[in-house]
Amino acid sequence: MKSLVIASVFATTLLGAHAATFNDNARVRSAEPQYENISVPRNECSSHWINEPVGRVSAQPQNGLDRQYGGAIVGGLAGGVLGHQVGNGRGKDAATVLGVVLGAMAGDRLQNSAAQTQYDNRQYDNGRYETAQREVQRCRTVYDAQTRITGYNVAYEYRGQQYTTFMQNNPGNSLPVRVSVEPIQP
Repeated sequence: MKSLVIASVFATTLLGAHAATFNDNARVRSAEPQYENISVPRNECSSHWINEPVGRVSAQPQNGLDRQYGGAIVGGLAGGVLGHQVGNGRGKDAATVLGVVLGAMAGDRLQNSAAQTQYDNRQYDNGRYETAQREVQRCRTVYDAQTRITGYNVAYEYRGQQYTTFMQNNPGNSLPVRVSVEPIQP
């Protein structure tokens, strides 16, 4: 037991003499900032207003004078002549009547659909369409170049020796250092 206590005291003394660590201050000779360039994305948006037609004020002519009947008359006559060419006896009469009706309908539709298109164009040209303003927004990604400090290359001196290190922050005029002293074993 006595030998165990002596061995413990000897080991503790040996470890204590092995290394001594303490803090001190070193003189900073220079601290040069280190930079990096980065691209930072951002959205750049612009807005503008557009006028667009929403609907007509009225899809039909305002009075009956705009409706044309010439197409129905010409179509009816042409249909009657063609219908009369077909069939015999009473079938010829029925074909004539059917030709007049179909020709009148076709002629009316042809003439008044063209007139409706012209009317629609006049309505738009005369401003009879309602318009509404609508905001249109367009966005695009723009990359801004920015420079930022990543850290400092620090040159310092401790007891006549020159050292360098990289640090996140500027240490100022002095730099705390940890000094470790160990005896040299022969």
